[in-house]
Amino acid sequence: MIFSALSTKVAAWRRYRTTVRELNALSDYDLQDLGIGRSEIESVARAAAIA
Repeated sequence: MIFSALSTKVAAWRRYRTTVRELNALSDYDLQDLGIGRSEIESVARAAAIA
């Protein structure tokens, strides 16, 4: 039970870090096309990791 909860948290953290890394690699123009401001990257990544 504890391992399952820990595993879920680690997987979410990895999704968060991957999303942040990928969005940070985009240009401002590409982010604008997606409707994301550079200051919103962390909150978008957090929402993606939970979903």
